[in-house]
Amino acid sequence: MLYIIATPIGNLKDITLRALDILRSVVLIACEDTRHTGILLKEYGIQTPLTSYYQHNQVIKGEYLLKLLREGKNIALVSDAGMPGILDPGYSLIRLAIGNGIPMTVIPGATAFVNALILSGKPAHSFIFEGFLPKGSVSRKNRLFVLKNLDRTVIFYESSHRILKTLADIQAVFGEREVVCVRELTKKFEEVRRGPARDIAAYFQSHKPRGEFVVIV
Repeated sequence: MLYIIATPIGNLKDITLRALDILRSVVLIACEDTRHTGILLKEYGIQTPLTSYYQHNQVIKGEYLLKLLREGKNIALVSDAGMPGILDPGYSLIRLAIGNGIPMTVIPGATAFVNALILSGKPAHSFIFEGFLPKGSVSRKNRLFVLKNLDRTVIFYESSHRILKTLADIQAVFGEREVVCVRELTKKFEEVRRGPARDIAAYFQSHKPRGEFVVIV
């Protein structure tokens, strides 16, 4: 069995009892960064071996993990934070397991964009999750123009390094429409900013943006 396990997105207490039980019982945990996941395991006294599974070794390591699964071993798949398979290499292992008839199940838990959507107060009955917008301003604006015409809430991730440029492009495309920026969810410095993109950008020009952002329009 391949267990796809959601892990905390910040606060280490945000993990289910079932997830902890399975992390203790499997023979191996595949994770993006063994140092990062090791902090979680240490917090709960879990000594299950870890193996790295990330973008640059996913082909070779995927075959290794598939071999263990074919032998009847139980393996857990986790990401650095949140649900595996969303913008991380876990998607490739999931597809590999499906293609080879390996049974799987998901252990639910924290997912940043869902938590941010609820916290934003924006309509949640119909939304689109975009992941990360294109890095280039022209491509980013082109995508934003497409999203502007959708009758639904739009959610995407952004880094602290690009948030000001992205907010400028949102202002150019969406005008005065209210934007919600959520950063550092579940952590000590969790913050929610609401208003036109230019107002949020002005705030972060005087308060250095840190952490990972979820942006909702």
